[in-house]
Amino acid sequence: MADSVSAVLEQWRRERPDIDPWPIGVVGRIMRISRMWDKEIKDFLAGEGLDPGEFDVLSTLRRSGAPYELTAGTFLKTSLVTTGAITLRVDKMHDKGLVVRTRDENDRRSVRIRLTDHGLEVIDRVLPLHIANEARLLQALDPDEREQVGAALSTLLESYGDVPAGQAR
Repeated sequence: MADSVSAVLEQWRRERPDIDPWPIGVVGRIMRISRMWDKEIKDFLAGEGLDPGEFDVLSTLRRSGAPYELTAGTFLKTSLVTTGAITLRVDKMHDKGLVVRTRDENDRRSVRIRLTDHGLEVIDRVLPLHIANEARLLQALDPDEREQVGAALSTLLESYGDVPAGQAR
């Protein structure tokens, strides 16, 4: 049984036999899966009362370790959002009681974003469910295939300069 990208590849091979469309097989599948997973994850998080941006903030703060806070500047470096987007997210999450903003004791110009007790409870409750949901999305792959796909995608990300914040390339 072939996926929909296989049909696209076959059409291009028929219509333009002078061009090898192999990249479409990889890029097209990654893009289709990304769209499908984006919807699945949004739907899952909505069922938990969160949107993906809120989950990103909660999980970034939680994995930073106690006291579960980061400066706004550090947060921007470790997440995939713009300054404007993070301000809107944090405002919304503050209103929900998930995070608070505090002035840095050592630098009054710097603002820290910190999980509230409620925010910590929410991320600690939702994270295992989120991980299980992502495992469900990958259930068609056996453990060796998961390792191979992860390694290949890591190689691609690194080739575009995607390295952990604070690490020189």
